[in-house]
Amino acid sequence: MKETIRFLTITSVMAGAILTGVFMTGAILTSCQSTAEKEENAHDKVQEAKNDLDDAKQDLNQAQQEALAEYQQFKKESAEKIAAHEKSIAEFKSRIAIEKQENRAEYEQKLADLEQKNSDLKRKLDEFKEAGKDKWEAFKSEFSRDMEEIGESIRDLTVKNVN
Repeated sequence: MKETIRFLTITSVMAGAILTGVFMTGAILTSCQSTAEKEENAHDKVQEAKNDLDDAKQDLNQAQQEALAEYQQFKKESAEKIAAHEKSIAEFKSRIAIEKQENRAEYEQKLADLEQKNSDLKRKLDEFKEAGKDKWEAFKSEFSRDMEEIGESIRDLTVKNVN
């Protein structure tokens, strides 16, 4: 048992001495670099950092351009849907003009509500300012859902009127 402890102690001391020697050698070798080599290494690192920064700027610019194009496409498509809703509402108004007075009043109220919702969506779309990807995705999702609800309401209203 004592011999095992002595052996482990000697082995630990020797391992420590070897590690110290390796670290000292590494320190001596790195400190032996000339000033010119150190400057060259520093210059290389600075240049690499500048290149990384340029790449990051290009990536950011590309992402911004893609986001802007996506927003403009969404805005165009949404404006077309809003215009289609307005057209459907106007056509339905002309069709209900021949309805009985009691039915006409109910339809006119529903149409007024749909026109208001459609107008609110148009205003929301015009007032939206890009504020980051998360906010854009949330806006797009909510806006699309609201747009679909109005479209369904118009379809339901026209189907009920036809029957």
